[in-house]
Amino acid sequence: MFYFLVSVLVLALLLFFPMSKLIWVLSVRRLQRKTGNTLTTEEIQGQMIRARFVAIFVSLIFSLLFNIQLLGLPTHV
Repeated sequence: MFYFLVSVLVLALLLFFPMSKLIWVLSVRRLQRKTGNTLTTEEIQGQMIRARFVAIFVSLIFSLLFNIQLLGLPTHV
């Protein structure tokens, strides 16, 4: 059980940074295309906060599902 939880958290942590960067870049580009001009510093920071918030959940869910597929559900002995 301990190994399963640690592996989920480690994979989620490793996925968090590139995933948040990818979500941030895509959301900034989408917002720039939607408004038709460059964003202010406050808008860019707001998109970064939003991207990190979304990346937390996406990376945890992906990591959990990946480890369930790879290791199986943990059972108590």
